Amino acid sequence: GCPGGRGARPRRDSPRAPPERLAVGARHGNALRLAAIDAAAAELGLAAGMTLADARARCPQLATLPHDPAADARALDRVVAGMIAFTPLVTADPPDGAVLDITGCAHLFGGEGELARQAMARSGHAARHALAPNPAAARALARYGAEGAGEDVHALPVTALELPDEALSGLRRAGLRTIGDLARRPLRPLAARFGEAAVLRLRQLLGEAAAPLVPHRLTAPIRAEARFAEPIARTEDVLDVIEDLLGQTAREMEARRLGGRRFVVTLCRSDGAERRLAVETGRPVRAAEPVIRLLRERIETLADPIDPGFGFDAITLAVPHAEPLAARQVGLESGTDESEDSVAALIDRLGVRLGREQIYRLAPQNRHLPEVAQRMAPASGKAPAAFPPRAPDGVQRPLYLLDPPQPIEVIAGVPDGPPQRFRWRRAVHDVRLAEGPERIAAEWWRRVGGHLGAGNAASERGSLTRDYYRIEDTAGRRYWVFRRGLFEEKPDPRWYLHGLFP
Repeated sequence: GCPGGRGARPRRDSPRAPPERLAVGARHGNALRLAAIDAAAAELGLAAGMTLADARARCPQLATLPHDPAADARALDRVVAGMIAFTPLVTADPPDGAVLDITGCAHLFGGEGELARQAMARSGHAARHALAPNPAAARALARYGAEGAGEDVHALPVTALELPDEALSGLRRAGLRTIGDLARRPLRPLAARFGEAAVLRLRQLLGEAAAPLVPHRLTAPIRAEARFAEPIARTEDVLDVIEDLLGQTAREMEARRLGGRRFVVTLCRSDGAERRLAVETGRPVRAAEPVIRLLRERIETLADPIDPGFGFDAITLAVPHAEPLAARQVGLESGTDESEDSVAALIDRLGVRLGREQIYRLAPQNRHLPEVAQRMAPASGKAPAAFPPRAPDGVQRPLYLLDPPQPIEVIAGVPDGPPQRFRWRRAVHDVRLAEGPERIAAEWWRRVGGHLGAGNAASERGSLTRDYYRIEDTAGRRYWVFRRGLFEEKPDPRWYLHGLFP
């Protein structure tokens, strides 16, 4: 038998799903339409393909998320890979389905029904499935059949043929509304009137024509091994062998256009004991030099030194984590980007010594308020996206920001004059030089703006304009201060110290 399954709707127990009725929207031409909905939205009569305006008219509380086809494709790949645990013949049915040939496999799991139940649970998604003697029928039953309809493809609507709209309209006008209606008609007149594709699809659903599967094939692991007639014990000899193995894996990764992110070395002693060394890199790499350097760092930082005993008679190198690595453009003058490579190498070395979970970096965010324009992110992850600089050209920003900004008492000219004197931490500072203002508008499109700490800041949050000034006091110390709110926005705007210049 061949079960076919498809994802029915977004899961409501997803951490991203709000408690309201949920839908996923996508742009089709100039209109926003629903790409998927959850069960609660479906109960209100919403359906995929409906315009977002019509859906909100029916359900004003509808919560929407943007459709991410690339993420859907990755999720489907993970589902298909997991289905190989039940049968070696499984193929993806984009955008949201998978087809399995379970011939000769069902008895291993207690029958077809139990296999289907375990497969649905393993998928991790709300889904529906169907069982049929051939893949085309199983797929059609899962996508177009009613719940509990069994294996009767004759009751399916003609939309299960997935023909163009014009051909489907012609079938309905001719009074042919189900697959059973078509099956009782001679095939030659159907082919002459509606095309050979309609007849072929009909025969595939009825099992009279082949609908072969192209099975998903697992990628062979990237691995190299060396065995020795005489065991080796010196660390330098071990590293030389590992370097040769890295050359072998580099050629294999180059053929696949991949680069390794995690390398695991297994040292097999002659007495049967094993020792594993694992290193990770911040970027996909193929060259042996950075991996050997990290392995040396790992060996030097081991609390329990490697004990070769009577020597190692086998060494295995595996690359369990690899990512796409395309050819790099080399500049005519500067060559490769040495600054990025040096930062990545530094992160790798610190990760080996301190642990990769202890290393963080600043990742820019697509926000223009200074306190939320960056966030701390694990340095071992992907390189942060490069957003445009928040400061205008030629405008300096302080390296040190106060979190939260500190309230200060200011004497300044009104309505838009710079500070002339301010008090911070019980000390009075006379302003000698001032530059500004640099005006930053509030993020009006967000419900909640930046955090300013305690006090009455919560009532002002996310609704007032900021005017920033770069000032220098008589002692030569430089500060970054701002006034929160214009006088037309608020009669008594407050001042804050946000950053310190070196």
